[in-house]
Amino acid sequence: MQKQRRLRPAVMNGIPEGKDFANLLGYPRHAEHTGRLHRHRVGGEGIQRTYKYTLAMRTCSLLRAVTRASSISICPPVLKSALRLKRFSTKCINRNISFSPVDPSKLDEISTLSNGVRVATEALPGHFSGIGVFIDAGSRFENENLRGVSHIIDRLAFKSTQNRSSDEMLQVMESLGGNINCASSRESLMYQCATFNSAVPNAVAIMAETIRDPLIKESEIQEQLETAAYEIGEIWSKPDLILPELVHTAAYKGNTLGNPLLCPKERLSCINKGVIEAYRKFFFQPERIVLAFAGVEHYEALKLVENYFGDIPITHINQSSIGLQTFDSPLTHNQINLPHPSSSQVQFNASSSQISSSTPSILAQTSTKIAPRATFYNYLSTWAADSPVQIPDFPSPLDSLQPSHYTGGFLSLPNLPPPTNPSFPALTHIHLAFESLPISSEDIYALATIQTLLGGGGSFSAGGPGKGMYSRLYTNVLNQHGWVESCVAFNHSYTDSGLFGISASCVPAYVPQMLDVMCRELHALTLENGPYCLQNVEVKRAKNQLRSSLLMNLESRMVELEDLGRQVQVHGKKISLKEMCHSIDRLTISDLRRVAKLVFGGMVKNLGCGSGAPTVVLQECADQGTEKEFKWETIQDLIASWNLGRT
Repeated sequence: MQKQRRLRPAVMNGIPEGKDFANLLGYPRHAEHTGRLHRHRVGGEGIQRTYKYTLAMRTCSLLRAVTRASSISICPPVLKSALRLKRFSTKCINRNISFSPVDPSKLDEISTLSNGVRVATEALPGHFSGIGVFIDAGSRFENENLRGVSHIIDRLAFKSTQNRSSDEMLQVMESLGGNINCASSRESLMYQCATFNSAVPNAVAIMAETIRDPLIKESEIQEQLETAAYEIGEIWSKPDLILPELVHTAAYKGNTLGNPLLCPKERLSCINKGVIEAYRKFFFQPERIVLAFAGVEHYEALKLVENYFGDIPITHINQSSIGLQTFDSPLTHNQINLPHPSSSQVQFNASSSQISSSTPSILAQTSTKIAPRATFYNYLSTWAADSPVQIPDFPSPLDSLQPSHYTGGFLSLPNLPPPTNPSFPALTHIHLAFESLPISSEDIYALATIQTLLGGGGSFSAGGPGKGMYSRLYTNVLNQHGWVESCVAFNHSYTDSGLFGISASCVPAYVPQMLDVMCRELHALTLENGPYCLQNVEVKRAKNQLRSSLLMNLESRMVELEDLGRQVQVHGKKISLKEMCHSIDRLTISDLRRVAKLVFGGMVKNLGCGSGAPTVVLQECADQGTEKEFKWETIQDLIASWNLGRT
């Protein structure tokens, strides 16, 4: 007896209430992937008449399988309705259903509570929601007594609170089913969470608890300080991680954006509960807080924020007193080994020389003498045991409105030791940067397009062949010079300034040639004619790459969240994707050339009135034990020969 052929249980038993019929048939989830699909929900009563327009070739195959069956014990309403269709006309199958994606900007809403807390939402639907708390804090706002606290305070997030122990907090976070983190940057302290839609109220409660009611136990502080000490050592051993940090130190010496993002090593012993409380007292104010929600309706977000953050009192802080007296902190002025540019006399002592100036001379643009290498470690406060630096009697007051002042300069690190593995190449690392535009500038899109056009990467790209291979730094540098290991354009944008430049690594014997090639590529962007001037095809390609990168990154819920929160924090509003793409599309070659001349010519005029001088950070590798120092005078002459920077 021939066995009865059975259909899959999902088909035999019908489609349960609320299931997605299109997904059951194996169609792509998104309508934009096929012009024939229009998604509907199927109820228990049977298929709706609208499915005449959605059944396609897979449904035909399904019906043929049904008719071949010898008998069907259970025939659900879905199949009965489908079988009644005598045939599918070409007109029916090929009918296109219009699909109009929702503009996310139409879902953006921003409100301000009575105490100054701002609430921003973007209610794009999805299975997960994003919640973020963005605080106007970070290393640029720190004075001497609070130096390095931003690095430590993000590590103390989601530890013990007034209501829960650290273990209980960990259990609650794990129960949310998403991910939750805290990160500090130069201009922002960010608490972020991605979780199921149903868990949003619990996530907001947890974030409010760790922000408003932390216990700040000394044992937890010490644990994080030990972890930070290890982290600092690891980062300092990796040039690709520490050099971008030192570019800021050289470019904004002694002020704002030049403050170290990593906690200086000898400052670890000075950070305690009192110092952290002083930091929180100044920065954790309602007018400095933005709460952003992605995937949450605005009225729901407002209720949650009003409940958990609406009662934060408005306090008027005396900025000049912050950090000078810090609650129960035993910290005194003499314990801080950091120079300050406002001091009348800063002295650097070394065994071979003695230098005295009003600012740290290792970064002085006007000086042609490079300070001893030991001074570098004392200035940056890494792990020098005893610093000879004399500090002023009164540290500078906290001023969150102080503009960043770009100085430019040269920083030379001690030589790297030869690689322990002989198969690894010995490399010299060099960064060349100029002051660029703030994030609010109308020319920021032109600058981003220039970065994409330059592109670059390493001698080996894990992204596979063809990924960014037509960028200028690939075609003109990496493909032409075998002694270049990597060459990449970078762009750092902040609220009132920025840095743009090229980072590279090469064989130690070719450092002068490497810097010359970097200058050549930047200078070529300013040319109005000739074979190396900007071409329409590469500008169009760079604009397309920038636009696609922007759109694809914003598909991520967490990127969408951070974009929303930071834009409200910086601009006070959300700039729509449509506006950003339009700003990119309308760029011309003349726009890019004009911005290149402005930045690489040292002609940027930001609020801090920068010097326009170039910034160079260099870490050489001794080639077979021989030191080959690249002098600052030589570097200045080489950069000036390409008409880059302001002298």
